[in-house]
Amino acid sequence: MRVRARVSGVVQGVGFRPFVFGLASELELTGFVFNDASGVVVEVEGPQVDAFLLRLRSEAPPLASVESVSSVVVPEEGARSFEIRASPRGGAPDAPISVDTATCDACLAELFDPLDRRYRYPFINCTDCGPRFTIVTGVPYDRPWTTMASFVMCAACQAEYDDPRDRRFHAQPNACPECGPRVTLTEDAGAEAGGAGAADDVLAAAARALRGGAILAVRGIGGFHLACRADDEAAVARLRARKHREERPFALMARDAAMAATLVALEPAPSPPETAPSSPATALTSRARPIVIAPRLPGAAVAPSVAPRTPELGVMLPYSPLHHLLLADVGVPLVMTSGNVSDEPIAFENDDALERLAGIADVFLLHDRPIHTRVDDSVLRGGRIVRRSRGYVPATLPVAPAPPLLAVGAELKSTFALARDGRAWVSHHIGDLGNYETLRSFTDGVAHFERLFAVTPELVACDLHPEYLSTKYALDLDLPTDGVQHHHAHLAACLAEHGVERAAGAIYDGTGYGTDGTVWGGELLRGDLTSFTRLGHLWPVRMPGGEAAIRAPWRMACAWLLEIGHDVPEEWSRVAQLVRSGLNSPLTSSMGRLFDAVAALCGLRDTVTYEGQAAIELEARADRHETAAYPLDTTCTQPVYRGRTPVYDLDARLVLDARPTVAAVVEDVERGVDVALVSARFHNAVANATAAALRDEPVIVLSGGVFQNELLLARTLELLPRALTPRQLPVNDGAIAYGQAAIAARRAQSRTR
Repeated sequence: MRVRARVSGVVQGVGFRPFVFGLASELELTGFVFNDASGVVVEVEGPQVDAFLLRLRSEAPPLASVESVSSVVVPEEGARSFEIRASPRGGAPDAPISVDTATCDACLAELFDPLDRRYRYPFINCTDCGPRFTIVTGVPYDRPWTTMASFVMCAACQAEYDDPRDRRFHAQPNACPECGPRVTLTEDAGAEAGGAGAADDVLAAAARALRGGAILAVRGIGGFHLACRADDEAAVARLRARKHREERPFALMARDAAMAATLVALEPAPSPPETAPSSPATALTSRARPIVIAPRLPGAAVAPSVAPRTPELGVMLPYSPLHHLLLADVGVPLVMTSGNVSDEPIAFENDDALERLAGIADVFLLHDRPIHTRVDDSVLRGGRIVRRSRGYVPATLPVAPAPPLLAVGAELKSTFALARDGRAWVSHHIGDLGNYETLRSFTDGVAHFERLFAVTPELVACDLHPEYLSTKYALDLDLPTDGVQHHHAHLAACLAEHGVERAAGAIYDGTGYGTDGTVWGGELLRGDLTSFTRLGHLWPVRMPGGEAAIRAPWRMACAWLLEIGHDVPEEWSRVAQLVRSGLNSPLTSSMGRLFDAVAALCGLRDTVTYEGQAAIELEARADRHETAAYPLDTTCTQPVYRGRTPVYDLDARLVLDARPTVAAVVEDVERGVDVALVSARFHNAVANATAAALRDEPVIVLSGGVFQNELLLARTLELLPRALTPRQLPVNDGAIAYGQAAIAARRAQSRTR
């Protein structure tokens, strides 16, 4: 009997062909296996074909994810052996590309074994670990279509690569000190800094520099980090000043889980287990190796400037051999923050880093393995994805089968998505589209994904905001456009991920362009993947100075004080006049801006130095044991007009009236009530009002950036335990592109019926 089988899923770059070879050999089957643009093709012949097909799925390698196995009987050929054949070129690439994966235990053992030929070699890898997405230039996944193409394997590496019994059998990034990439150490002017020799000498010199208080630029898998000792306040403060990063917390890298456990409490996620994708401890040690934000432990040996005014730290473990060696040599946790000037994309090429990071880094640890796609570290908090990037991209998500399309996302936390044939490739985190470099990274990423996944868009989906750079980019493409309302995209992203057709949702975030031209952000929606109804929203107030109010929460405090008829401080009088006149003060129903206002009223934060800072510090101060809540009324009302300006949509009848809430906050603050209690009562009020508005809905969604607030999400889920939240995507604007793609695909599908 002879069978031809096609295997689809994540089956390239994960040791699947060597696994097939070994399984066929064990079962004494003949035939062949090869990669093609759609996955893996196998032909097997012999008595145990049925057993082979069963085990093909159940015993797949650890990095593989088999989606389907289809097989047909073909004529017997009487072959005498089983072989791995070369991969043909051509056809539309359909095979998912594996994610970049942390160094496996077997490679780590070799890395630190003095008798191994790869002892302390910073680019050790095998079929179970190492770079994938960041080095791929094309498909199928074979060495000629990776950035390793220029490195010719030595005889020893080639022998491993050709040996079916070896762990590096057909491992495409396979290399060793004799034939593979090399590291160098230079000063910021490009002069050698004691590091042009053996990798061990280079890394020893880098470790000495770090121990001495230097700032080191480190080229990793997806780009550069800026590193320094986490316990050296002078070094951390110097890094902050040079990077122009005032207060936003720095990420840390610990040598291992034991060291991480001296820094943060890796407790289970606060949400019910069935709603949280993973616990912090599980996420920290996963193959993705994200940054995990967790509560800081008392006495953690971390400089105050690492994470000022927050009780949490973001910690990750080494995920490349170079990181493992560096952390082992330094012996203390390191700050490991993105290698950029704030608000720019990370540097990923050596020349670019030497130019852009000069004046920030004292020393540069470089290597010559090209990075094809720059990728930031992923971030999780409470077991939930905050930033989806390295280790998670480019895994696909489902959409309706429709013509090929591009979704360009929003402005902040930018991602894009390309879709065809019922699947969407959601990009890595790009950043905030506020400058030319980030926009270029965005457009380069779109072009790379189009080539890599053979998507030629016939339609582009974008946000309704006319001033978003992503929207302007979409309109310049000379393609049919599908405008998608911002909060509808949030709702749709969660619906599509969970395979749900329709739901009502609380979508709370900072800003999103509404269909009425006002700034939405505290929305109660009911909808599906084609349309939505605005069930209700937060009581709208003026946003004095427009975007200036985002950077200065005291402006929103002023607006809310005027809304409840309370006096405002004399120094706020000019802004108060803006509110009264409506000049440059758009109406907003933003829940994020309400959190800002309460933080300012509590005296926590008048201005912010990074997005969400006021709300983060308000959450941090909350007393988790407080159960009392301020009033936040859910009322039904007819549309109200101020002059000619509609306060509510004609469709909106449900209003979360936060005026009593703000009045109670002000009263308690003036009475000297502890801010911890004020914050907790406010959080409880929002959770209670959300539950009251949605508890009778059959399917409920909670999304939007405000729900990154663990306390608010946990309290709301206690009251709405059936509510759906994003699991494979963040609740923030990193999910917008996927939501746009899901909506545009379903609308396109509907038009063709």
